[in-house]
Amino acid sequence: MHTLADRPITGATIPNLEFNHAWVVLKFGGTSVSKKARWDTIAALVNGELKARRVLVVVSALSGVTDKLKQLAELNQAPAAAEQIIESIAQKHRELLAELHGYSPIPNCKIALDTLIDALATHVGLRPSASDSSLSESLYPWQAELFSFGELLSSTLGAHYLRAIGVPIAWLDARLHLKASTRINDSVWAQYLSAQCESQPSAALQHNLAERSPAWITQGFIAQNAKSQTVLLGRGGSDTSAGYFGALLAAQEVQIWTDVPGMFSANPKRVPDARLLLRLDFDEAQEMAATGAKVLHPRCLIPLRDAEIPLRIKDTDRPELAGTLIGPVSAASLPSVKAISIRTGITLVSMESLGMWQQVGFLADVFGFFKKHGLSIDLIGSSETNVTVSLDPSENLLNADVLQRLCEDLAAVCKVKVIAPCAALTLVGRGIRSLLHRLSQVCAEVGAGRVHLLTQSSNDLNLTFVIDEDRADALLPAVHQSLLSERLLPLDEADVLGPSWAQLHQTEAGNAHTAQPSAWWKAARAQLIKLAQSGPRYVCALPIVCERARELMAMDAVDEWFYAIKANSAEPILSALLAQGFGLECVSLPEIAHVQRVFPKLGAERILFSPNFAPRAEYQAAIDKGVQLTLDSTFALKSWPEIMRGQRIQLRLDLGFGGGHHAKVNTGGERSKFGLALIDLPEFTTLARDLGVQIIGLHAHLGSGISDIAHWPRVFAELASIAERVPSVRTLNLGGGLGVPHTDTDARIDLTALNQRLLALRALYPHLRVRMEPGRYPVAESTVLLCRVTQVKSKGKGRFIGVDTGMNSLIRPALYDAYHEIVNLSSLDATLVDAPCTVVGPICETGDVLGLMRKLPECLEGDVMLIAEAGAYGAAMASHYNLREPAQEIFLTALDNQESAC
Repeated sequence: MHTLADRPITGATIPNLEFNHAWVVLKFGGTSVSKKARWDTIAALVNGELKARRVLVVVSALSGVTDKLKQLAELNQAPAAAEQIIESIAQKHRELLAELHGYSPIPNCKIALDTLIDALATHVGLRPSASDSSLSESLYPWQAELFSFGELLSSTLGAHYLRAIGVPIAWLDARLHLKASTRINDSVWAQYLSAQCESQPSAALQHNLAERSPAWITQGFIAQNAKSQTVLLGRGGSDTSAGYFGALLAAQEVQIWTDVPGMFSANPKRVPDARLLLRLDFDEAQEMAATGAKVLHPRCLIPLRDAEIPLRIKDTDRPELAGTLIGPVSAASLPSVKAISIRTGITLVSMESLGMWQQVGFLADVFGFFKKHGLSIDLIGSSETNVTVSLDPSENLLNADVLQRLCEDLAAVCKVKVIAPCAALTLVGRGIRSLLHRLSQVCAEVGAGRVHLLTQSSNDLNLTFVIDEDRADALLPAVHQSLLSERLLPLDEADVLGPSWAQLHQTEAGNAHTAQPSAWWKAARAQLIKLAQSGPRYVCALPIVCERARELMAMDAVDEWFYAIKANSAEPILSALLAQGFGLECVSLPEIAHVQRVFPKLGAERILFSPNFAPRAEYQAAIDKGVQLTLDSTFALKSWPEIMRGQRIQLRLDLGFGGGHHAKVNTGGERSKFGLALIDLPEFTTLARDLGVQIIGLHAHLGSGISDIAHWPRVFAELASIAERVPSVRTLNLGGGLGVPHTDTDARIDLTALNQRLLALRALYPHLRVRMEPGRYPVAESTVLLCRVTQVKSKGKGRFIGVDTGMNSLIRPALYDAYHEIVNLSSLDATLVDAPCTVVGPICETGDVLGLMRKLPECLEGDVMLIAEAGAYGAAMASHYNLREPAQEIFLTALDNQESAC
């Protein structure tokens, strides 16, 4: 066995640091040690940490080296091929050395690397032959020693370089301190290639290392057994090494430095809207890692959780980012889904037999066969006559021969069916069971195809669906969008969810649409505080309405814009939007009457009427007024032929899908009352033809608060396809639902990109005009709700801030779980209290909650609270419930003493 003794590397002066035993462990993965720039980052991080505590650096092999060692392990009696691979490994390290050496001469480093490469070549030549009496007992130790060279090479190279540029660091052989222990059920393979180590804190080790050097660099992935043989810690072993060393040294923190900013709510490379998770507890992080999150190996958390040592995941390229902090359970956490993960390559084994019912020991016998073949079972589902289990290939030496032998053994006691390839889609979070009633949209997405197995963990931390593997890629973003829409992610916990992957990369690239404008109300703070003294008030800045309208009107892919006045029908808002060129969309006869009373000269062609289950009289009145009429069922044609005969109408369709920030704003799909189902379209067109009704437009509004710009091109494409079968159609109405950002980390919808995608489709259908009819987008951000603190109350672990209006003024949070930013305007820059609070109103309803889990400063009676993005469906949905007056509306025509921008 090739062994290096612990040794310092000369060439730098160790600073006179105050002696202490406080440690931090920094682990760097393969991509973080493969370039000079990243080694310079490591040097800066180590030097920064040395100002307060001692440092142990754990490194992986250079990126790609372990794969090359795997190729060597798979070669059998092919010396020429082995020499070529060894040379490529050597060349990779020489190239990095040359890059590093150009910065600062590195004495003796080439000699050290060449010595290791020679040892690697010697070791490869000692490969056990197939004629050995017990090949596995000689092959696995040989493989473990072989794979150790990757980390030995990278740590040796790194130690020499860091020392050469003045970092006071010494080299440590991890195998002398990480001692593997044999578990009773370990196979020979597991003993050598997936070992586990003892991790009790060692005061002797802490003292020994601290006396000899302020900083050390060591290897991940490798350890030593009781026979002094090299063993490996399995997949993700470098993370596990960091966890073990963190526990042994009783470190203050373990940091995993990698090429991503932390753990996300989904795989960010597949789901750009996946949100960075700023905080997780150990159990949640372990579930995520075990169910598919590749950033972290679940085994590394076990020693840290036992010792209550926090772990932080950081980005080597962007060390300024907060990353993900993993620690004990937060008492303030509410039930939520933190992430969705996917594992592919899953194999299901279904075992069915009437003989298992009430038969003692049946499962013990069956599971004995899995043990016999060295297979670890992951998920289990059972019934009276069937047991189905999953096998995760990452933890099993799974191949066709093993499965065949397993099935032959099982066939003696039951009927066996193997289902593969499958994928396991897992929702991870705390309190999953309490959220089941809100998972209908997620279940609908997953259940649209075959679900082979459904399991809910006994620790209430996950819900897993096993599906066909070919569905995984498409399903992941769809389910994540459902989690966002249903607010099942902890969107109200600002210290849990950070920016999305797309935002992080767009901010880096400087894309303009992600930059959030400064909240207009900050500049108007003094004026707003004064206005709030007279009672709850909605305050609308009309220049913001005009600004949003101009953003939409700049989209040349859309011919006509109509404002859905149900969002807010106040005369100043309607005037501002009409002046910008908008038409108005109404959904009731009273809305039409309001528009025509306020704007008597407005042409009927600028008014759309899109009722839903309205009485006959409203349709007759709309026809008499000459406004543009929309139908969404066959009922009017069947029941009122005398008033519908010869009319020109728009037809609202349900395309079978929808979206939005909550199930109650999703207006597509069979559960929605809106739109004509596509299956009924032939009947509608037949009835229309018989009555001489012309279908001049198709319409599909399928939800509100949609942030994915792919939604509207999809609606366009589907409507255009239908229009080809209805020759009279000249207009497509894509609806509205454009989402607005609610926090600084929410990306603004990219209207430029949306416009380009719609233009591409328009080129295919030049004869069709395009309409859209937003309600929320033009007005939501223009308006704030002002109220004042009435009482502050603590109740158990809860903290409540009461204000003088509630769901009687703003019902969206109670109705839709809608999020609105809430700030204490009287103490805008004050320090926030760590304990989150719940902001509530005076209405006698448990649901009278304006904001959950909000971080606010100390609030005093009389403080002015501001609730943002309240311009849409705020005042319009207000009531006199409890006989309390809702907030009155005030309109500002200018901001910052400037002329009105309208």
